[in-house]
Amino acid sequence: MSGKRFMAITSLAALLLVGAASSTMAQSPPPAWGPAYARPRIEVNPRPAYRRCASWYVIQYRPSGTVLFPEKHCWWQR
Repeated sequence: MSGKRFMAITSLAALLLVGAASSTMAQSPPPAWGPAYARPRIEVNPRPAYRRCASWYVIQYRPSGTVLFPEKHCWWQR
């Protein structure tokens, strides 16, 4: 079998497979999963509160040497 003939047969088979797959996908109904309605969204609005932060430096001992490392702690306060 020559190379051109083999390529032609292979290409035709691939086109037939793609056409069959697309026609079966077009005929199938969409999956019915999940509710048809949207759930109410809960929003948290911390307007009367504000964020307070405290920061400091800590000495950390590492194998490469001593390092001065920043640390931070934040909380909400009214």
